[in-house]
Amino acid sequence: MNNKKGLPIPLIASIFVLGLIMVLSMFGMQVAKEKRAEAPKETEEVAGGEETTAPAPVAGGKIAHNPPSLDDVPEGPLGEAILRGYELTNNTSEVLRSEAATPEDGEKLVNELSCTSCHAGAGMDEHSSSMVGVSAVYPMYIPRSGKIVTLEDRINGCMIRSMNGQKFEANDPDLKAMVAYLTYISEGIPVGAELDWRHLNNMDDVPVPDVDAGEQLYNQSCIACHAGDGSGTGSNTGPALWGSGSFNDGAGLARMGKMAGYIQRNMPIGQENSLSDQEAADLAAFILSQDRDSYPTPEKDWPNGDRPSDIMDKEKRDQVKNGTIDWNEVLGKN
Repeated sequence: MNNKKGLPIPLIASIFVLGLIMVLSMFGMQVAKEKRAEAPKETEEVAGGEETTAPAPVAGGKIAHNPPSLDDVPEGPLGEAILRGYELTNNTSEVLRSEAATPEDGEKLVNELSCTSCHAGAGMDEHSSSMVGVSAVYPMYIPRSGKIVTLEDRINGCMIRSMNGQKFEANDPDLKAMVAYLTYISEGIPVGAELDWRHLNNMDDVPVPDVDAGEQLYNQSCIACHAGDGSGTGSNTGPALWGSGSFNDGAGLARMGKMAGYIQRNMPIGQENSLSDQEAADLAAFILSQDRDSYPTPEKDWPNGDRPSDIMDKEKRDQVKNGTIDWNEVLGKN
């Protein structure tokens, strides 16, 4: 039987069914696409500009702290870079100084610390300033710099402040290796994720400290690892806390709030969180009142204002020594 235009009715029915199938298929593909877009994932750039995606590790609705094992580092140039980055992170001063042309050159490159001195386990210890996920949060705005900084910028910031040394050149293989390592241990963490283990080492309301009490506590509890003169016993066993082998006063730990918070959360080893706010503040004040190198260009920091008052620079160190320091002013309590 034909319709008025002469097409067989079975053929018309077949065309209609085929069209319906195509519409349903396209609808299904769109739904699948939307579901994939909603799923947590990470897009990261690896060597050569290649992009990879990995599922976000989630535990109980939160991002899990679960860095990959170094046993699983890929073979080839990328794997070599990751392992080099690990060595540079874990034994920064030892590696860079041993490879310098002369001992004097090595001392100019870096002080006696390592990244692990503050970021335990080469940044993989969840409870001690972990760097897992750091490649997912940079670039980011940093008030101290007054601009958006890259991960490379942040590493170099540590090199000239916490490591009291020299920046890496932009094309330095060691800088690229450190980025490769930090990217590797951040594998699977989506860009912009909230990470519960970040920004924990800060005391928001620091008590007015007693420097003499801090010295007594230091002599009782800290000398075994950090030595009586603060020179330390090793970058990863007892880092130098003051002097030329330690961080300069442009580092984050040169601030009372950050030092007191770090001490309370991480010290003494094996008895973390056992110190009161007052004890941590006393220790921080004693440590930060000791001599250390000055950061050469502090006037360039916080260009947009809101410079913190608790930076223990040379002026404040001298005030502690001559008994004129106003701790209420330093701690913003006035």
